[in-house]
Amino acid sequence: MSVKMPEQGQSWESLSADMQARGGNDAKWRDGKTAVYVFNAGADVAKVQKEAYTMYMSENGLGPLAFPSLAQMEEEVISMAMGLLHGSDEAVGNITSGGTDSITMAVYTARQLARSKGITGTLNLVLPRSGHPAFAKACKMLEIELRRVPINEETYMADPVAMDAAIDDHTMMLVGSAPNFPHGIIDPIEELAKVAEKHDLWLHVDACVGGYFAPFARMNGVPVPAFDFEIPAVHSISADLHKYGYAAKGASTVLFRDASLQAHMIFDCDDWSGGRMVTPTLAGTRPGGAIAAAWAVMNFLGVEGYKAKQGAVCSVRSYIQEGLTKLGFEILGDPLLGLIAFRHPEIDSYALWGKLFEKGWFTSITVEPPSLHLMLSPFHATVSDQYLADIQTGMAEIRAGNTGEKREARYN
Repeated sequence: MSVKMPEQGQSWESLSADMQARGGNDAKWRDGKTAVYVFNAGADVAKVQKEAYTMYMSENGLGPLAFPSLAQMEEEVISMAMGLLHGSDEAVGNITSGGTDSITMAVYTARQLARSKGITGTLNLVLPRSGHPAFAKACKMLEIELRRVPINEETYMADPVAMDAAIDDHTMMLVGSAPNFPHGIIDPIEELAKVAEKHDLWLHVDACVGGYFAPFARMNGVPVPAFDFEIPAVHSISADLHKYGYAAKGASTVLFRDASLQAHMIFDCDDWSGGRMVTPTLAGTRPGGAIAAAWAVMNFLGVEGYKAKQGAVCSVRSYIQEGLTKLGFEILGDPLLGLIAFRHPEIDSYALWGKLFEKGWFTSITVEPPSLHLMLSPFHATVSDQYLADIQTGMAEIRAGNTGEKREARYN
């Protein structure tokens, strides 16, 4: 496909109509039929996202002297995050563009600390097999050996004993998830902390999914285990604002126990003709709209608003889980938050995914073991009965021999 820039510009009216038409085949997330990529917290939150983003869409987080308002909003977002995640007065952090950015910066920072201690040669990072591919990407870019360790096949949690066995003198980081993406299960962070303390290792908690969910679920009475800075061995946390923080994309946070750790992340350059430039994260320019929208949504919802939203997600997850169990599905592990993976002993998971896709659903899959996967939002409470009904219809069609067109399911 070869497209050239038009000689003459087009009207916004025609371009807008074209864009709407192009989106006609996209996932129907506004109808509640998408359970990945989009976090639909309702029209009221969407309005705050859009208006706050556009208010600051031209401002640049690269220039705190030029835009002290953004610097103040970022500082307040980080402070609110630390209040939720047991950060002390010494805890610090930054807003990034997303989970991959936050994870990459945490891995980079741990690498720089290891080098500052005189550790030479190829460093390695020990990660459960359920850990996010962003760690693999970071390791590839930073020339770090990635050591993936099998998880517990019954609980779908990280295996602290197996991870301990994978550590050597060149290990620079140990990782746990809260929760992991494939199964929605919170790893035993306290047990991983004991391993990290034994080897004097950096422990990172990937709470991209749960960082702005788990604290409110706990307030609602969900038995969420310790996973954050209340555990002394936790050095850093990644937590996405644009997931269950319900902020506009792209906004995440990378958080550190104290500034002495964060200092290894900061890029400070004066060896060029333009003068000194200091950037905290991978990006130089950072969209002011993303920072502003995160700040606005957090203040719009407040603690009680987040408790209500996350309570709705837990309720719809429990409702769907109960319905799936009645249909004979096995729920993988013991999910506590908004993610759930499930499989049926008699039905091919991917064939069923295809049947649901034909009915307008765009959800994701897990490959180990082959299963269906949902990442739920508050809006899904309005379509949960339809989802279960379509699951049942899809099962009947497969059993009748109508497997339909084979499709490939992809997710991030």
